[in-house]
Amino acid sequence: MSQTSNRLDAGPFNPGLLDPANLRERFDGRRIFVGVTGGIAAYKTCTIVSRLAQAGAEVTVAMTDAATKFIGPITFQALSGRHVYTSCWEHVESKDPQHVSLATGLDAALVAPCTMACLGRLAGGVPEDVVTLILSAVDMRKTPVLLAPAMNAQMWAQPATRRNVRQLTEDGFHFVGPGEGWQACRHVGAGRMSEPEQIVAALCEHLASR
Repeated sequence: MSQTSNRLDAGPFNPGLLDPANLRERFDGRRIFVGVTGGIAAYKTCTIVSRLAQAGAEVTVAMTDAATKFIGPITFQALSGRHVYTSCWEHVESKDPQHVSLATGLDAALVAPCTMACLGRLAGGVPEDVVTLILSAVDMRKTPVLLAPAMNAQMWAQPATRRNVRQLTEDGFHFVGPGEGWQACRHVGAGRMSEPEQIVAALCEHLASR
């Protein structure tokens, strides 16, 4: 299966995709939404946002409250050069609801890390935080939505998680990883978020196929 399918394994990628000139060609002027949920792997998302911004993408970041416990919003603001959304209640006075305006006209959307809780909210259609609320307004017929799961191996193996992954795949979401490796729980296993290079490469391929 190619990376542009709804695969679960990030697998090998073409290093040439990450050449600065190629990244600029793929991302310059593109509107990318990055949702960050509450996991220690959020530190990797800093690299993703930085690479996208340097390639000329217009990166909008939204963070759940739990995500802000791991990385401060000001970090993503500095890396993206744009305001970071942390609440469903920002700009409610606007004539266009925040989540609708932010979801309109996107070239791609990414959730990294995507926690077990976020998978459950997306699969159940329950947008209870700013990240899932924005994603609920994305037109997935036009905009690919990539999920980069990150969780403990036991959490990844839970029947509820497997069920949610199947449902989200059926709904048209695209998965990047997870892989296997050292986890914050001090064990090695499945559920480790894919590396930033793999995730950026997956975004490249989805944009190239459109």
